This record gives sequence, structure tokens and C-alpha cells, in this order.
Amino acid sequence: MTDLSPWVRQALRCPACHGELADGTAPDGGEELVCTARTCALGYPVRQGIPVLLVDEARPVSGTV
Repeated sequence: MTDLSPWVRQALRCPACHGELADGTAPDGGEELVCTARTCALGYPVRQGIPVLLVDEARPVSGTV
């Protein structure tokens, strides 16, 4: 989904819990990166191909990827 280099994907982590991020789809159909940690489960928007990894911009997601 997101067009990020593999080395960038490996380096990106959830800013809240440092969990791994997976591709997801926001309710509005936009791209997002979703934390895979069950205790966190936040979705971070991707705007114009750039992940916005700010906790204030994240939304809670039901379940994990």
C-alpha cells in the first residue's frame, strides 16, 4: 500500500509503544499505518505518501492487522 523503501518500513515504529506498523485503510478509504501491538492499536494517517506518526493525529482502531 504505502510506497516506502523496505529499510524505511523496518525503521518505522509506533511512537506510542514502539510496536511494528502494518498497512491499513482508514474509514475514509485513505491509507494509514496501523500499530500491530494489541495493547496499542492506533492508526496513523498517510498524507500524500508521508506517514504522519504523531500520537495526536492517530485514531484508535478495532482489532489489529
